[in-house]
Amino acid sequence: MTPQPSKFVNRELSWLEFNQRVLDEATDKDIPLIERLKFLAITASNLDEFFMVRVGGLQILSAQGSTKRDPAGLTPDEQLQQITLRVQKMTEDQQNSFLKEIEPGLSQAGIRRKQPANLSQQQNRTLEQVFDNEIYPVLTPMAVTADQFPLLMNQTLYMAVQLAAEQEEGDPRYAVIPLGGAVSRFITLPAESGYEYLLLEDAVTAFVQRFFPGEEILECVPFRITLNADISSSEDMASDLLVQMQTLLEDRKQTDAVRLEISTFVSNNTLDFFRDALHVSDQQIYVLPGPLDLSAFFRFTDVRGFDHLKYESWPPFPSPNVEPSMSMFDNIAERDLLLYHPYESFDPVIRLIEEAADDPDVLAIKQTLYRTSRTSPVVAALARAAERGKSVSVIVELKARFDEARNIEWARNLEKSGVQVIYGVRGLKTHAKICIIVRREAEGIRKYVHFGTGNYNESTARIYSDASYFTCNEELTNDATSFFYAITGYSQPQQYRKIEAAPTGLRDKVIEMIEAETERKRQGQRAVILAKCNSLVDPEIITALYNASEAGVTIKLNIRGICCLRPGLPGISENIEVVSIIDRFLEHARIFCFSHGGDDRVFISSADWMPRNLEKRVELLVPILENSCRERLIAIMNCYFADTVKARRILEDGGYENIKTSPDKLPVRSQELLYQKVREQVMRLKKSQSTLFEPHRASGNDG
Repeated sequence: MTPQPSKFVNRELSWLEFNQRVLDEATDKDIPLIERLKFLAITASNLDEFFMVRVGGLQILSAQGSTKRDPAGLTPDEQLQQITLRVQKMTEDQQNSFLKEIEPGLSQAGIRRKQPANLSQQQNRTLEQVFDNEIYPVLTPMAVTADQFPLLMNQTLYMAVQLAAEQEEGDPRYAVIPLGGAVSRFITLPAESGYEYLLLEDAVTAFVQRFFPGEEILECVPFRITLNADISSSEDMASDLLVQMQTLLEDRKQTDAVRLEISTFVSNNTLDFFRDALHVSDQQIYVLPGPLDLSAFFRFTDVRGFDHLKYESWPPFPSPNVEPSMSMFDNIAERDLLLYHPYESFDPVIRLIEEAADDPDVLAIKQTLYRTSRTSPVVAALARAAERGKSVSVIVELKARFDEARNIEWARNLEKSGVQVIYGVRGLKTHAKICIIVRREAEGIRKYVHFGTGNYNESTARIYSDASYFTCNEELTNDATSFFYAITGYSQPQQYRKIEAAPTGLRDKVIEMIEAETERKRQGQRAVILAKCNSLVDPEIITALYNASEAGVTIKLNIRGICCLRPGLPGISENIEVVSIIDRFLEHARIFCFSHGGDDRVFISSADWMPRNLEKRVELLVPILENSCRERLIAIMNCYFADTVKARRILEDGGYENIKTSPDKLPVRSQELLYQKVREQVMRLKKSQSTLFEPHRASGNDG
């Protein structure tokens, strides 16, 4: 199938529009200041990864002379040109947001960034002590030339120092000072009120002469480079994937620079020097008036004493569907369970695995791990289970980008505990979220399964919206076991009864469901598709959705990030509505609903609708079989499509607009509504469980 460019939005430009929607939250004056700063930091972190992976990959294609066009009809060079223009504007917006809105607001509220020139005497003394004791002994200047330039660390802050020439006619000399590692970026200063701090780069600039005694210093400016991280492992060439992934991490330190960020105070001479030393072009250089690496300002979310500048806390509730006095096995045996995080606590997932580790009747645990927390209770429970003699098999995905080092460490620790560790499938990333527990019971062997849309990470489960589905349904548990064996052994992918898996049948199943709705509409039946995922890129699924829209199927899509589909094209996608929701929780769940002639079919999935998920990853598509669970997911989806506060409507050109609503209607904020619904359900449950005991009272007359 050859995509028609007029029907597709470029993937990279669509992603940049998503990041702009996040940046819009940073500029929203109705949002508390520290939350705005957090959104700003997220956009900076997002851009870092975008440059490392997406821009890095395009620059490789450009250097190879590739003229292959993407589905939107753009060559790599054309994409890079448009990306540069868009990112320059976005970077300018980021800096303006910080310098003109957020930082002045924080300063007024008591969080103040100081400059060396305006410190009090006490602050000057403190700064000198910090410099003498914590900065000067740690930092090490390096003399550099354009021809002999050292390998620099990716996304690490450096100072570029220009020294006067040794001879009158000679060229300036240069040194770089790495600021990363053991020294904090933020230096806390004594303050009469509030919180005052100085940036490390400003402190080094103030005392830079101490690093170069007797030298004339002409310039001292901070800079930062982004290296290409779009490096793939060649598994066919490696007999030991663990060793190869360690090599890949080392290789990332030696790749080409894809971006140079540098202070606006830089001289033309120094810019010319860096062009030659790093082999970067003008379009790869970003000259910034404010602090570099705004992602570092995420730390201010932890500053104490400023809760009034943050959102009101929304702690997760214990799920009203999980009876705390019963084991998780008894809870699941009673009925299938659906949890929606972070509104409902992730604790039942951890509790299931911990109970399995300690339960003498549990024979085996089989689980996938893609991303985990630093002190993961899940990993600890799996290790404990193996140490207690249970059969524990874990698929640890070593190729989870930027989490490779942590996963290598977990894999080694698990192996030491006796866990059978499998490093995924050759040539594919294992992205499915599944845990299978095999238990001996009075009636025989029973299997319990947890399917999820998010990682087994209790930290991100507090800020990511994801679905968990617990079941001991025999068809689903048998499918789950067959799926796991297909990954861990040499068995051929199975014909599943209920689930579907990528890269074998998941895309086909989705298209089959879309085409079934299309056919029902042609037969005059009601036909509706509701879908929620992070990204919609796959041309085949987009084409199937276009065909369904042309037939009159009502299609509502909730796509947080990239959307290459163009909604509202006359005669093509007029029946497709696309919204994107950016709010305090990261929308991460993948949920798909098909009306199916009144017999609703609802699925959760680990996969977005992207070629990489459908072709290059091991993913799962799981049907929700229990009626109340299915109905709840449909209600959740409808809640998202009712949002008039945080939802943005995606337009035909890939841009977006606010949802317009009539003044007489109350505004709907979907995340707030979902939180309130869970709270109300919990309150109703507590009320129903409480009984008022009223004692008999003695009568007024004793005699």
